[in-house]
Amino acid sequence: MKKVVLSLAAMSALAAPAWAVDVKDADGNGSYSMEELKVAYPDLTEEIFKKVDTNADGSVSAEELKAAQDAGTLKA
Repeated sequence: MKKVVLSLAAMSALAAPAWAVDVKDADGNGSYSMEELKVAYPDLTEEIFKKVDTNADGSVSAEELKAAQDAGTLKA
């Protein structure tokens, strides 16, 4: 049992960078607004939001968020 727990802990550590922040989709629409991201990233600016929103639709998808976290564009 200890091996399973340790293996799961190790895998979860590899799933996302240590500094990745859990962002909540408060309105449940499947994407993140500037306001939702600012809860997790208080220093977020419009400029950075626009970089993260790669398709320029005014919201950030889960894929765009992960890419920004992986690239270090969004840090805690």
